[in-house]
Amino acid sequence: LRTVSDVDWSYATPAKNFTNGKRTGEFRIGGDALMEDDRGRSRISRADFAVALIDEAEKAEHVQQRFSVAY
Repeated sequence: LRTVSDVDWSYATPAKNFTNGKRTGEFRIGGDALMEDDRGRSRISRADFAVALIDEAEKAEHVQQRFSVAY
């Protein structure tokens, strides 16, 4: 019988607003809080959020952690 602690998981939290912008490959990774830029905006393109998810799947840098993604 497996327990939750036996499972490697990660929880990716996007920015407050998704955009249809292009993939830039440039974004910030944060901890367990909503991220905003210096103007108080919290946004990420769908394409860049997808890149962040794939990066996490390949590198496993936030195992058993929640992380946030935003510009």
